[in-house]
Amino acid sequence: MTHHDLAATAQALVAPGKGILAADESFGTIEKRFKSINLPSTEEHRRAYREMLFTAKGVGDFVSGVIMFDETIRHKTKAGMAFPKALATLGVMPGIKVDTGAKDLAGYPGEKITEGLDGLRERLAEYHALGATFAKWRAVITIGKHIPTRFCIDANAHALARYAALCQEAGVVPIVEPEVLMDGDHSGERCAEVTETTLESVFFQLHAHRVNLEGMLLKPNMVIPGKKAATRWSPEQIAKATVRCFLRAVPAAVPGIVFLSGGQTPQEATANLNAMNAMGGFPWQLSYSYGRALQDEALKAWGGDTANLAAGQAAFARRGKMVSAARYGKYTAKMEMGVA
Repeated sequence: MTHHDLAATAQALVAPGKGILAADESFGTIEKRFKSINLPSTEEHRRAYREMLFTAKGVGDFVSGVIMFDETIRHKTKAGMAFPKALATLGVMPGIKVDTGAKDLAGYPGEKITEGLDGLRERLAEYHALGATFAKWRAVITIGKHIPTRFCIDANAHALARYAALCQEAGVVPIVEPEVLMDGDHSGERCAEVTETTLESVFFQLHAHRVNLEGMLLKPNMVIPGKKAATRWSPEQIAKATVRCFLRAVPAAVPGIVFLSGGQTPQEATANLNAMNAMGGFPWQLSYSYGRALQDEALKAWGGDTANLAAGQAAFARRGKMVSAARYGKYTAKMEMGVA
C-alpha cells in the first residue's frame, strides 16, 4: 500500500457517522465479560458471540472497521465464511490487535510496557494475507503517586512508533493507542497534564520513526477525572478539556481520533463524544473505537443463548445508532429511552 492507499483506508475508517468496533478481547478479558452473564468462555461461545455482533443488520451503517483478536480473525461464520471476508461483504474493514499485552516495566514499580515487537514484521505479513487492513497496539499509562515517569511514557511511545512504522511497511494502517488509565482518584486537570505529555512524546517518536501521519489513526483516552475522583465532570467539561489537549498535541495531518471508552458506561461514552462533536472547530474526525461501550448491552441481551440472537443484535444496533448520532453532535438523552 502506498502512502495514498494508507491515507484512503485511514479516512474510510473515520467516515462520517461511522466508527470502529473493538472486539479484540484477549482470552482473559472475554472470560471476564462472559462471567457477567454466567457463560463459560469456550471457543464456540467466543465465535458465536463475535458472529452475532459482526452480522447484525445494518452494522455497516455505524461500524467502519472491526478490531479482532488472533483467534477471531481465523474464525468463520456458521455458514463457513471467514470473518474477514464476511465483514468485507458488509462494507466493514477487518482489523487486528498485534501487541502481546502490557507487562510490568522492570525497575519501575506500578508502570507498564507493552510487548510484541519481536516477530511483528512476519505476523503483520500473515495478518495482511488473512485480510487485515489495519492494526492496533495499546500502551498503558497509569497515573499514581510519582507516576507516570517520563521514562515509562517515552519507552511506550518508542514502542508505539516502531509498531506503526512496521504496519505502514506492511501496507496496514496503524491505530496508535496510548491509554492514560481512568483508574485512580486523580483530577481531570492531572489527566490533562499526563495525556498532553504522553501525546507529545508519541508524536515526537512517530516523526522520528518516519511514520506517515496521514496513514494512521490515534486511539486515545478522553481527558476525564479518575474513577475515584471527588469531582466529576460534565460531558461539556470533558469535551472542552479533551479538545484543548488534542489541539496542543495532535498534528492536524492525522485524519481521525478514535476514542477508547475505557471505564465509561455506554451512556457516558456516547454523551462525551457527542459533546465534542457538538463543539466543532477541530481539524480531525472525532470518532470512536469502543469495546465495552458498544458491546455491553448486546452481550446482556444475547446472554449466550441462540434464541436471543435477534435481541442481542437489536441492542447492538440501537447503541450503534446512538454513537453514530454522537459523531454529528446529534445524540440526545431521549434516544436512551427509545424515543427518537
